[in-house]
Amino acid sequence: MTASEFLKRYESLGASLTPATRTGPALRFNTLLVDEPVLLKRLVDRGVVLHKIPFCRDGFWIEKSHFSLGSTTEYLRGLYYIQDAAAQIPVQVLNPLPGETVLDCCAAPGGKTTQLAQWMKNKGAVVSCENSVHRMVSLKSNIERCSAANIIIHAMDASDVADLNMRFDKVLLDAPCAGNFASDPYWFEKRTLADVERNPPLQRKLLAAAVNVLKEGGTLVYSTCSLEPEENEMVIDWALKNLPVHCVDTGLQIGQPGIVVPFGKKLHESVRFATRLWPEQGKNEGFFVAKLVKHG
Repeated sequence: MTASEFLKRYESLGASLTPATRTGPALRFNTLLVDEPVLLKRLVDRGVVLHKIPFCRDGFWIEKSHFSLGSTTEYLRGLYYIQDAAAQIPVQVLNPLPGETVLDCCAAPGGKTTQLAQWMKNKGAVVSCENSVHRMVSLKSNIERCSAANIIIHAMDASDVADLNMRFDKVLLDAPCAGNFASDPYWFEKRTLADVERNPPLQRKLLAAAVNVLKEGGTLVYSTCSLEPEENEMVIDWALKNLPVHCVDTGLQIGQPGIVVPFGKKLHESVRFATRLWPEQGKNEGFFVAKLVKHG
């Protein structure tokens, strides 16, 4: 498919996008190590212009900086994490609490993993699965840099998580996906519809494995940075019809409801409780988030 064909596809889903649509850079303050006013003053005093992201508890858009924010002393000490605004949303929807046991299914490079520890105030446990040895390096580095102390890493595929013989209060599944063009200027040149259709079997497998180890009444958040219904609403539709879960409102005040009739295909009505963010909405990378609760 060409760029124009993908864009027409999105238009049929209700979005008006252009190839030039791009995400705005953002960061997340690490409140495990620093109070927001203290770090904000330090960065502002150095000429950094930040704008508070209204829908992210600890997030700021980077409006202006004369130097790389990935090479500062503050960054190296873990006082903040460079993370897209939309990527900060899944942990907020999951709302992990201190003392809970949480599963992070696809952990590297560690943005959401360290955010989980931050929300939990390093209390309880985050069990993080990562099956890529190469990506494990960045995961370990970011966990150490951000002083996330309640994380246990398992070098394993999350589809085998039942082997741990554990049950979890909450699960975060930020699933492998095709990505989208807002954060990758060459996305249209690299992606075809076949790439999109290749991912759902893996996504469904991971989702089934995650629900299996979730406690009854527990919460699972499924997210991707894909714009494609095949990787988003259709996966949730499959889960609602095949797994002991129901979909509940994400509670977000941004984005649009999940698409219930993508390309003329009628999905489970409660798919609408999911949230879809198109790239033009608030300088975000495109994103999809669904909140599922396990029932008996």
